[in-house]
Amino acid sequence: MADVRETPLPGVGVRYDFTTSDGRRLGVVHHRSGRREMFMCAPTDPDSALLSLALTEEDSRSLVDALGGSRVVESVGQIQQHVEGLAIDWIPVETDSVYVGRELGDAKIRTRTGASIVAVIRGDEAFPAPGPDFPMQADDMLVVVGTPPGIEQTRLVLSTG
Repeated sequence: MADVRETPLPGVGVRYDFTTSDGRRLGVVHHRSGRREMFMCAPTDPDSALLSLALTEEDSRSLVDALGGSRVVESVGQIQQHVEGLAIDWIPVETDSVYVGRELGDAKIRTRTGASIVAVIRGDEAFPAPGPDFPMQADDMLVVVGTPPGIEQTRLVLSTG
């Protein structure tokens, strides 16, 4: 069995890849948004994709089924999350957000939604446990923990004020 490498991509997600028996690199980028991209690289250039394919969540499940995989692991993860009632998501601060240039505390996320911002990712830099005086910038990625409805409310607050 090939060794699957896991590479964190700050602000993007996680890249999983392995080298096939014929020397090609095959992998998937799991974006924080839930989107998946499958890619294949030539043996001579592991960073240049010969093939890149965007997959929806449904496409990903269908491919796993076609390859003989199982949905058991995914189902267990969903059940565990449902039982615990806890979710985590990465929410971008869009350029048109009323909170660009303002402090985290101005949005009153915890008070309004019950969710907590546990980190901010800005480019390649992470700011864990930011305080209420942390300034938000366009394209910041907020790491939000809370209930699924609380996270959706946070997304709405950031987009509409």
